Amino acid sequence: MLTVALEAGRHVVIEGPPGTGKSTLLRAVARDSHREMIFVEGNAELTPARLIGQHDPAQVLAAGYTPDSFTDGPLLTAMRQGALLYLEEFNRVPEETLNVLITVLAEGEIAVPRLGTVRADPDFRVIAAMNPFDAIGTARVSHAIADRICRVVLGYQDAAAERAITGAVTGARGRAVDLAVTITRATREHRDVRMGSSVRGAIDLVLLVTGLARLRGEGGAGGGDGAGDGAQARGTVRDAAHAALSGRIRLADGCDRSPESVLDEILDELWPAGAPAPPGGREAEEPGKAGGQLAGADQLAIPGQSRSSLRRDRSRAPRRSVGRAELSLRHPSFEQVSPQVGELDEEVLAGLLAADPDAAAALLADLAVATDRELRAAARRLAAQVFIRLGQAGRARSRGIRRLEPSRRGEGDLDLERTLERWPGRGPLAREDLVTRAWAARRRAVCLVVDASGSMAGPGVAMAAVAAAAVVLAGSDRLAPSVIAFSGDARVLQEQGSRRPPADVVGDLIGLRGHGVTDLAGALRAAAAQLARADGAERIVILLSDCLRTAGGDPGEALGGIDRLHVLCPGAGGEPAASLARSGGGISQPVGRLADVAPALRALLSA
Repeated sequence: MLTVALEAGRHVVIEGPPGTGKSTLLRAVARDSHREMIFVEGNAELTPARLIGQHDPAQVLAAGYTPDSFTDGPLLTAMRQGALLYLEEFNRVPEETLNVLITVLAEGEIAVPRLGTVRADPDFRVIAAMNPFDAIGTARVSHAIADRICRVVLGYQDAAAERAITGAVTGARGRAVDLAVTITRATREHRDVRMGSSVRGAIDLVLLVTGLARLRGEGGAGGGDGAGDGAQARGTVRDAAHAALSGRIRLADGCDRSPESVLDEILDELWPAGAPAPPGGREAEEPGKAGGQLAGADQLAIPGQSRSSLRRDRSRAPRRSVGRAELSLRHPSFEQVSPQVGELDEEVLAGLLAADPDAAAALLADLAVATDRELRAAARRLAAQVFIRLGQAGRARSRGIRRLEPSRRGEGDLDLERTLERWPGRGPLAREDLVTRAWAARRRAVCLVVDASGSMAGPGVAMAAVAAAAVVLAGSDRLAPSVIAFSGDARVLQEQGSRRPPADVVGDLIGLRGHGVTDLAGALRAAAAQLARADGAERIVILLSDCLRTAGGDPGEALGGIDRLHVLCPGAGGEPAASLARSGGGISQPVGRLADVAPALRALLSA
């Protein structure tokens, strides 16, 4: 496409993330077409004078503004020579400098003050390149420029091409290349990563793995065709991955973890601790020849038809697992609770729950999403019991909403005004003409909305699980609770009026992890949609969040269909939570400890 565009006399912008071969492609096209390429690096300091050229002050003083006193910049040089002008980092160039190109792109000429009009050679072309995903120091290219230039988009190469590139640059082959490419490609698909690493990361990872293995005397920890199995080899790959890839990946907004923990999770999926290294080599690149072995990147890599468990559907609710290394960093007592892979010591955890319930519950919430499958399953079974027991403190008789209403059954106090309205004005009153007022209970609807964004870490998830258990347990024929978890989108864990076992609701909730942005307005609209199903006299939302929105509109404008909004704010609370509660006609209640959650909910539900 680039070749055809240039032959057709069109100017082109090549767009794509780093490491997709934009510069390499252009150099190849220039070489094959025997054209000179003039390189210009785009940045905030590229002024129109630097791009076009300028008169030499000394020569102007001596001879005046003559053509001989003008020094051509890269733009005029390329126009006169019929060369390719390559503008790198196109969206970092200041707008006033890009405006210089408008006439050049459309008419093939430029008018330079005190020099005259310079017309371009017919072979002159402008080729720009930019990374549209980098938001630092960049600006949007104006429509006037975009309307005069063709756009060619480059994506990442497929797995086979990246293995070929990595092998060609490093001279390595086999397991080192397969692992490096697979790990690098996995960073682009991980749910907590906004931008993954390019093939440059795989190249550096191969070089660091093989070099580190030689230095440590491991004989080939994932490198070449050596054995290199075992914990030592796996540790070498892990150390090299941290150095080669941690600086190249960009985490999603609001994510509370480190790049190293993401890499540990990817490595745990590809090469679990204690397992032999995944097979590699040339035979692994052909799925039909490897028998029962993993077919290299065809099974390990993420895009395309990969069956790897690392592939995640970004449209689903945020889920991820946490490796043992990250759990050890987060919780000092982790190794006591889980001394071995797949092991959960319930007695030790019970002691921690008795000594420090908040720390133990936060640990339990994180164990419920551990990468270790056996540990995760055991933690979820135990977590459901623990959080439901803690939520029982919020269980109370639900009376719904009680209001004074007119009654003709003769109960309560006489409503004299209504009775006189019914009296015809003569004769005695019949019993059926008496109107009284009595307290009547009405059905009400409650929706618990739980923040599952990046601001909700282990303690926040534990509080949310206790709150969900308390709300579900408090359900009755007059209180029909629904439960929603949200970040950038909302997920209904229990629909309004339906009944799910509390353990199932709690299990789903602790399977969610703090991730992504906080769209409070979207969550409140989802809650209003659930409450609209109920015929309650009052529709109540209880929001568990710090109320620091990072996406969506103003939550105060999303309260339609909600009669009252209460806020439970983890920590000391704050003005955003109090302000939102006031807008919703409710109150803001800070909850600093796990034991505060259920009593606070009980107070709100009985208000």
